[in-house]
Amino acid sequence: MKIVSQHPGISLADVYAALAYSHDHAQEIRRDIELDETLARSLQDQMPSRLLRRLARQDADADPIPPG
Repeated sequence: MKIVSQHPGISLADVYAALAYSHDHAQEIRRDIELDETLARSLQDQMPSRLLRRLARQDADADPIPPG
């Protein structure tokens, strides 16, 4: 199996156990992922990216026509 050959610390039994767990808990895993994505979006809305603010300032500074 490719996973086992690329990650020698993982056994074939580990891979099968992970696959069985994900199969048995698919709904729970999907729900957790959705909750995590909702939280991430909420945090992004609360704390805008400093990079995006900096780029917006640079765009405003580079604009040859002043606003207003």
